[in-house]
Amino acid sequence: MIITRSPLRLSLGGGGTDLPSYYREHGGFLIAAAIDKYVGIQLHQTFVDELIIKYSKLERVLTLEEIQHPIIRESLRVTGVPVKGLEITSFADLPAGTGLGSSGSFTTALLKALYSFQRRFVSPRELAEEACHIEIDRLGEPIGKQDQFIAAYGGLTCFEFMPNDEVRAWPLQVTDQTLLDLEDHLLLFFTGYSRSASTILSEQDTQSKKKDTGMTDNLHFIKDLGYQSKEALESGDLVRFADLMNVHWESKKKRSAKMSNPKIDEWYQLARAHGALGGKLIGAGGGGFLMFLAEEKKNLRKVLTEAGLKEVRFRFDFEGTRTLLQ
Repeated sequence: MIITRSPLRLSLGGGGTDLPSYYREHGGFLIAAAIDKYVGIQLHQTFVDELIIKYSKLERVLTLEEIQHPIIRESLRVTGVPVKGLEITSFADLPAGTGLGSSGSFTTALLKALYSFQRRFVSPRELAEEACHIEIDRLGEPIGKQDQFIAAYGGLTCFEFMPNDEVRAWPLQVTDQTLLDLEDHLLLFFTGYSRSASTILSEQDTQSKKKDTGMTDNLHFIKDLGYQSKEALESGDLVRFADLMNVHWESKKKRSAKMSNPKIDEWYQLARAHGALGGKLIGAGGGGFLMFLAEEKKNLRKVLTEAGLKEVRFRFDFEGTRTLLQ
């Protein structure tokens, strides 16, 4: 039996500039943080001819072409792992479609399991690039690259996306005290809304490809906020970082009418009125998790919980995608 896991992630600045439709023209930059909430894969050999796949559905197939789950089908095709006599089961700490990069985490965890089955070592970079190839190139998803890369690498990591498709990665240079303070003062609340990132990102992708001036200028501004966020965090200025979160969210909402809704706006203003120094919606938008930074957390937790939001407490993950059992 093989068990692998990949961390989910939070975007700390510059999110949205990792889509090929933008960075191939202008270059992209963002900071992402892996957290201790995971997507996992269990893989083992069976004594039947079928391939058994368990996720939100159950599939029992005999050939690669019969597989309905696109990422599983293409991952098996790319790695060359035979279909016969395997069972693949996925599990997750949090639901998909909530803005924490679950698809990228799923793909990296699956590839890690398949390569472990073949007794092949793959580096975090190779794993991330292969996952991007499957989701973006083979399946044509209008998504970025941060989810696959932060899942593979873990930690608090800076990513620079070059026009030639090269991705440069390095750790955010924060002190131990800043790291502890950031982990202690960030709060995550589930809005109860799930959505497909592809649906929202496709609008950004289409406008970027059309060289829409408004979209391009917005993403230029977001990228600059990413660099400013890096400077604030590396200098230990969390108040400045919180201010940048607010600016980021206001700018992000201008990219699409689907980015927010009246209820999310209401919760955001409620949090700001009760101790949140800064905040934003994590992921592509439209639902998922609201993240806030607050020095005094008790009252904020009480108010948002009473408003119907569910808090998910977390710590940062520094291991990235790994094999737990082989």
